Amino acid sequence: MNGTEIDRVRRFNRTVTERVGVLHDHYLGRDRPVGEARLLWEIGERGQDVRRLRERLGLDSGYVSRLLRSLETDGLVTVEPQPRDRRVRTVRLTDAGRAERATLDRRSDELAGSLLEPLNTAQRVRLVTAMAEVDRLLTAGTVALDAVDPDHPDARHCLRSYYTELQERFETGFDPARSLLPDAGELRPPRGLFLVARLHGEPVGCAGLKLPSGAPAEVKRMWVAPHTRGLGLGRRFLSELEARAARHGRDVLRLDTNKTLDTAIGLYLSHGFEEVPAFNDEPYAHHWFEKRITPAPPE
Repeated sequence: MNGTEIDRVRRFNRTVTERVGVLHDHYLGRDRPVGEARLLWEIGERGQDVRRLRERLGLDSGYVSRLLRSLETDGLVTVEPQPRDRRVRTVRLTDAGRAERATLDRRSDELAGSLLEPLNTAQRVRLVTAMAEVDRLLTAGTVALDAVDPDHPDARHCLRSYYTELQERFETGFDPARSLLPDAGELRPPRGLFLVARLHGEPVGCAGLKLPSGAPAEVKRMWVAPHTRGLGLGRRFLSELEARAARHGRDVLRLDTNKTLDTAIGLYLSHGFEEVPAFNDEPYAHHWFEKRITPAPPE
């Protein structure tokens, strides 16, 4: 990053906050600030776990509690502990809360129209297209990659979703019992690691790295949730696993894949992998790839 880039981001932030009215305590002409309005939108029709709500918005516990107390005082929400675990609280909209949210939706539509109305058709297309790109890039920047135990609930969720997708996409289906799946111990330090990607606290992808003694490092079980594809997570996983393999002194990174996963194959080739002869007996693999990497110097 350089000073010009930082300055442009700051100028963009100032323009947006001014134009959408978040500088005012009465957001969209209502008697509440933007934080309370956003909570009403995020709670939704079915209610929301307060902890998940905090994670979704990236807000601290005390601030969310103050916003909820204000909404509760106004009769717009109810906050109740779950019967099985009173530490877990659920917030739901009341009838008044649903009416308030509907008003906010209508006024939000009016605000969006006021931003577009002064522009000609070509300018509106440019603005909406640019907004979509900004939204995609900002969303990509909020995804966190964390190393977790392969038995962690988020890891198991990703792997179940991955196996389900393979079952649907492979011509022969997919049976984990037939595949050369690494056991959990092979994806735990020091023999390996397992990464989970989270977006607003939700697990949206995973990737494992095997670090067998005396053999190349190997990428295993890389998956990205369909609704987050296009955010560059696959490339980010590969870059992170490559860096970690290099820090463990490895000079080769390899993987195998099925012929139906054409998007993944394109990703591997664009990331510098080259197709090589089969190096294992994986029954679901049709292509095998390797990449030469530079081991990191000892620290």
